[in-house]
Order: sequence, then C-alpha cells, then structure tokens
Amino acid sequence: MFELQNPQARGGRLLAKTPNRWDFALLPLVLAILLALAFGAAQMARPFAMGETLEISLSPAYLPYYLLRTTLRMFIALGFSLLFSFVFAAIAAKYKSAEKAMIPILDILQSVPILGFQAIAIAPFIALFPGSLLGVECAAIFAIFTSQAWNMAFSLYQSIRSVPEELNEATRVFRLSGWQRFWRLELPFAMPGLLWNMMMSMSGGWFFLVAAEAISVANQDIKLPGIGSYIAVAIDAKDGYAIAYAIGAMLAGILLYDQLFFRPLLAWADKFRFEESQGDTAQQSWLLDWMRRSHWMHGLSDRFWRLLRGALGWFSLRGDGQTVDATPRAPNPLWERVWDLLLALAALAAVAWLVLFVHTVVGWGEAAHVAVLGLITLLRVLLLIALASLVWVPVAVWIGLRPAYSQRVQAVAQFLAAFPVNLMFPLVVYLLVTWRLNPNIWLSPLMVFGTQWYILFNVVAGAATIPNELRLAADNLGVKGWLKWKRVYLPAVFPSYITGAITASGGSWNASIVAEYVTWGKTTLVADGLGSYIKQMTDAGDFHRIALGIGVMCIFVMFLNRFFWRKLYLLAENRSR
Repeated sequence: MFELQNPQARGGRLLAKTPNRWDFALLPLVLAILLALAFGAAQMARPFAMGETLEISLSPAYLPYYLLRTTLRMFIALGFSLLFSFVFAAIAAKYKSAEKAMIPILDILQSVPILGFQAIAIAPFIALFPGSLLGVECAAIFAIFTSQAWNMAFSLYQSIRSVPEELNEATRVFRLSGWQRFWRLELPFAMPGLLWNMMMSMSGGWFFLVAAEAISVANQDIKLPGIGSYIAVAIDAKDGYAIAYAIGAMLAGILLYDQLFFRPLLAWADKFRFEESQGDTAQQSWLLDWMRRSHWMHGLSDRFWRLLRGALGWFSLRGDGQTVDATPRAPNPLWERVWDLLLALAALAAVAWLVLFVHTVVGWGEAAHVAVLGLITLLRVLLLIALASLVWVPVAVWIGLRPAYSQRVQAVAQFLAAFPVNLMFPLVVYLLVTWRLNPNIWLSPLMVFGTQWYILFNVVAGAATIPNELRLAADNLGVKGWLKWKRVYLPAVFPSYITGAITASGGSWNASIVAEYVTWGKTTLVADGLGSYIKQMTDAGDFHRIALGIGVMCIFVMFLNRFFWRKLYLLAENRSR
C-alpha cells in the first residue's frame, strides 16, 4: 500500500535508466544534506570531560552551526518518538487489558515536566558514554523526545481506534495478521493525522528547547551548542538583538524542514485519504514532483518498497485458503478479571505510598495547600482550552477544507507553535509592571500559548480528511450555515479535536511551570498555581516538595482525562463508527 511511484519492470527486473536533468538538480541538495548530517553527527560524539566549559557565542555567525546541531537532535528524537508511537498505539488499541494500564501511564508521562525526565536521565547517559559529549547529547535528545512522543502516540492510538468496522472486517476476511493489518490498513488510515501531529511534535520540541539543551548536573551548567542554549545565554545577558537573531534562525530552520521534509510527506500521504474521489484537497510539493521525475530516486524508491513488501509477509496467518473468518476473537474473561485485580492492587499500593509520603515527609497541611494550587491551575487550564477551542476550531476547519491556504499557513503555524514562551518574558514583564496588571490573570495566556496549536493542527488534519463525497452530498441537499457545521463539519472533526484538546490540556499543565513564574533580569512575576509552586521548590532544591507538586499534577491530569476527556473521547469514537 505504501507506494511512492509505480515500478517499471521488465521480467521482474528494474529497468536501468540514465540520469536526467532532475537527477542533476537533486544531486547538490542531497549531497549538501548528507554532508551537513555527517558534520553534525561527528560534532555530537567529540571528546568531553565533566567540568569542561562549552562556550556559547552570541555572534550571529554561529547561528547556522547551532541550528544544524539543534535540528539534528530534534529529528533523532522524532525518529525515536515515531517508533515509540508505533509500538504503543498498536498494543494499546488492540489489547483492551493493556489499554487499561497504558493510557493512564501515558497521561502521567504527559503531565511530568521535562525537567523531571531530564533529572532522571542525565546521570545514566553520561555514565553510559564516559569521556564523550555523546552522553550529554543523548540526555538532550531524550528530553526532546519527552516533548514529542506522547502527542504522536495518542494521535496514532486514536486513529487506529477510529478505523471503520467494515475495513477491520475485511482484514479478518482476508486473514491478515496483526503485523499485516497495521502496515496495510491502520498506519495508512492514520497517516494524514499522524503527519500533522509530527509537525506539532517538532514544534513542541522547539517550545522546550531551552530546558533540553541547557542542562544542570553535579552543580555544573552544561550548555550544548544549539539554538536553545543560544536563547538561554541571550536571556541571561538581556541581549534583545541576540533574541531577535534566534527568532530569525528558528524561522529559517522551520521553513527549511517544512519544504524538505513535511511538505513532501503530506503531499505523498494524500493518497491515504479515506474517500473514493480525491476532490480538490491535494497537497502539493515541488520536491516530491522533482523526486518523481528523477530516474535515480525512481530506482531507489522501487527497491525500497520492494523490500518493504517482502517484510509484509512476516508473521502471516496460516489458513486452508477456503475458510473465511470475519469474527474477532473474544477476550478470555478469567484473564480480564485477573488483570483488573492486579491493576486495582497496583493503584491501591500507589495510594498507600502517597498517603505514607504525605504523612511522614511533607505533612497534610502542605498537601492541602498544594491541592488548592492544583485547583487554581485546573481552572486556568479548562478556561484557556475552552477559549482556544472557540477561536481555533472554526479557523482550523476553514483551513483544512482549503488546501491552498493550508499549505500557506503550514510553516507559519509551525513557527508559532515552536515559539518558546521564554522569548516573550521581556514583553510580558514590561507590560505587567508598566500597567500594574494582576499576574494571576495576565500570566495565564502563556500556559496555552504553545499548546493551543495542538487543537489547530489536529482539527486541520481532521477537516482535510473529510470525504469529498460527504461535502458534495451536503451541497446537493442544500445544507448551509450552522446546520452544515452541526451535521457535517463538527461531527467529522470531533475525534481529531478531542485528541488535540487532550494533548493541549496535558501540555498546558506542563507549561504552567514556565508560565506561572516569569523572570527577566532581576524582575520576577509569580502567579498562584501548581506550576509556580514546582518552579519555586526546584529553585530551592526541595526535592520532597518537588515530588509532591509533580505527584499532585499527575493526579489532577489523570482524573481530568479519566472523567472528562475520556467520556468525550468515547463519544467521539462511537460517532466515528
């Protein structure tokens, strides 16, 4: 099913072709990318000793080098995030017993701040690669991975669960194994939404880039060469020109990988739209057009897809060629009960440990105070997600239904989603101090500044996959205005919206650590909330209260997802079938 081009063969052998003008046009681009990747990879593994200082220059001349190092880290993290998403979504969507444990775990992982993951990972990675910078690089890549993976995993999981039942029944009729069904049906069906969420995940990596590249370990600050470290040094130096240069470099990098990576993938994946006619929603990519006209790329793609088609035969089901089985296997009720009992015991053990920790270490008064702060942050999250939904759902549907505008705003939306909230601190501090505004109110929009785009990207992806037949039928029936939105557009994008809202909600909790505690020079603005509490305890080095704050945040996110978002998700799942 994954075909880039139609193979041209004679007698089962690929035809050899001489290079054409498109081959020579692509050759400099391919060589430049390979040389840049080789140079960046070599710099990642250079010798390094703890205590050594890595100088970060604010000269704009170093920005292309820093951009290369940052982009390489982000794409490595994106590759691991994609592999994680494949495994997680395939297991969670197909095995109900595994889903009961994996989805709550994903909720917890999504709510844990990136600094928490980094504190755990930095020492093992440095010990794994002694005397090399590769250990610190792996810690930074892991931190970026934690800002990318959860969104992609949940998107793929939601898409697999939304596959129409008639297609699942067809795979059982043709006796496709789980391996074959994933590659032939589930992944192609999920491809458009997954690609949009990959773009959002790349932007999420930019959003937390300062925390990922500026690492603290053993009372030493390590700033890896990259845009994130450049921004951190510029903020410390209060250098407005350097911050402007960093913003320009970010924009250039996003435009480059949008044109060279995401735009070709979106244009190629348009074939997986679930409809009989393509309509007018096809994405366009000049690079993909060049690749399709290139003889060299044609031969390479034919060989690659031929190898992949061979791999599709792995783990196939045996049959007599005559028996047709379209009935899904029923789960073992005894195993289901045992598994539910084990999960209940694990939950009780976690609750008992939390009660013991609060009683013996931090005290019930402190726990109650943190719970109240959590309620304040919860109110901010729900209010901001509601406001963002009112603004971006109509805009995203309008964009998704118009591919010409979709391609124009694609890079702009990625840039806005990638814009680190730290770069807004000078403006925020100036406005709040000058106008004497209440931080509890006016710092709140920073929480959703980087996460609102999850809603935009997911709804754009959902609107772009609305079958053209459905739109034509609505037009023929004279359905217009609010009735068309109520009966056609909103039900069609509802599953995608829920996925975006869940990830935006979890990301907003994480972003509260940055948004509720803002510093610029000697001026600090603090809003009441769980995020500012965790940030203050982190600065004070109080690890017990840091653990308390993160634990309470995980509990709030789990309960919000379980009793609010989960209900909406099940409703969306039922509507999609």
